[in-house]
Amino acid sequence: MALRILYNGDCPICAREIAHYRTVAESAGAEIAFDDLSRLDPGALPIPAEAARRRLHALQDGRLIHGLPAFRALWGRLPGWRWLARLTGLPVIRPVAAWVYDHILAPALYWNLRRRARRCRAGQARTTDL
Repeated sequence: MALRILYNGDCPICAREIAHYRTVAESAGAEIAFDDLSRLDPGALPIPAEAARRRLHALQDGRLIHGLPAFRALWGRLPGWRWLARLTGLPVIRPVAAWVYDHILAPALYWNLRRRARRCRAGQARTTDL
């Protein structure tokens, strides 16, 4: 069954990373769909749009997964990345990797994205005030 990745295309780091995964998936013929949340109707999402933007999500076998399990599902289908899916699935590594992603990496990326959006809005406000 195909895997559907839901990612935040407004995040430049996320967009570059997903572009790489998409290239690998296409060259391998992997059945993975990549959906940029910024291009989807928020009402069509299985979760609130703002929650979806905070971390990587995937639809796998009809169920929604997020964070490290979503990455592991993706990596497990990509040649050259399966080793990382296996490594992050090890009993000692999995909880640590999940905690680091959920409490450090995903919040830092989301915070940076929000900060950039605020700066853009502030810059537009200054420009329109001229």
